[in-house]
Amino acid sequence: MKRRPPTGTAALPHDARSWARASQALRCLPFRRGFYELVATSPLSSSAFCRLPQARELCRRPMGAQRVEQHWIWLIRLGVLRREVDGQGLTERVRLTPMGRDLLHQWRGEIPAAPLLERIHHQLRRSRPRL
Repeated sequence: MKRRPPTGTAALPHDARSWARASQALRCLPFRRGFYELVATSPLSSSAFCRLPQARELCRRPMGAQRVEQHWIWLIRLGVLRREVDGQGLTERVRLTPMGRDLLHQWRGEIPAAPLLERIHHQLRRSRPRL
């Protein structure tokens, strides 16, 4: 079931198209709700994420640091994650954006996994953004 962002609120300046695209990504990517809650509170790098003892519980399937980073880059492009900034500039760590927090609020529990057809559509959209 597709959810739309609430209308008429100044706190959610997301347009419906980017909301739908990001919502689909959260359902299609292997990260569980616990991962997003973790990066909402503290920045995390892909290598540090893979070394976490609970990394297996934060993902639906095991991944290496490079694959995690590829997924994060996609989530950054969609506006769900952002790179952490320090005194030297951007770092390799990511944090959850306000839009990412808003997206999490649409589900009470775990983020539901997308059905096969939606995952195929997401992969096509990711590899061919203009489709």
